[in-house]
Amino acid sequence: MGAIFNLFIYQPLYNLLVFVYDSIPLRDFGVSIILVTVLIKFLLVPLSKKQIESQKKMQELQPKIKALQEKHKGDKEKQSRALMEFYKENKTNPFSGCLPMIVQLVFLIAIYRVLFNISNAGLMVNAADLYSFVSNPGQINKMFFSLIDLSSTINLGSLAMKDIPQIILIVAAALSQYIQTKMLMAGQPEKNVSKNEQPDFSQIMSKQMLYLGPLLTLFIGIKFPAGLALYWLASTVFMIAQQHYLAKGKQMDKC
Repeated sequence: MGAIFNLFIYQPLYNLLVFVYDSIPLRDFGVSIILVTVLIKFLLVPLSKKQIESQKKMQELQPKIKALQEKHKGDKEKQSRALMEFYKENKTNPFSGCLPMIVQLVFLIAIYRVLFNISNAGLMVNAADLYSFVSNPGQINKMFFSLIDLSSTINLGSLAMKDIPQIILIVAAALSQYIQTKMLMAGQPEKNVSKNEQPDFSQIMSKQMLYLGPLLTLFIGIKFPAGLALYWLASTVFMIAQQHYLAKGKQMDKC
């Protein structure tokens, strides 16, 4: 499995980042990360679009799903069969939104490994990982706009003025995650649950993710190299723009 990951994910990403870094006049690794992230997100637009549409459809179907759960709450087996039939009739899959999240995680791991390996090599590109047609730029400029060391992590025990740009980057990444989740929840009906009524699992999960997502982003930003927070921020901002575009398109269709 590791060999497949290296061959099809890590090495292509490593070479793409080095190629972009070597091609742009700025020679800024942070700009390279942003450009590569946007390129990856564009390639994954069909998958991301399917995820967003699936989540929105599941939100719209929640009242009917809830009614089925209440109808068969005394028989779990019958409830499961009824829900599966309901999903089949409505041509939806409650797990279809998981694949884009897994893909996002895979690229996150790959970016981390690229940054980690380049940092461990003294910011030198490993010629052994390069394709024959990708030139070796030698030493990598680890600074993003001369402000943020993309290979560094935040030490909460000894914060200094130089850490402020990196802290702003991490907070921006967490805030963008909150905004994206809030946009996904837009239009989800708020429902007061009575004592005897079964709680809406999807609504509970959505509310939890609204805060868990940003907290996870903060943890990643603090514990891992700043390049990861930059990748996460660029990726999430792209998703926000995509969700806004899709929502605007649906409003135009209704008109």
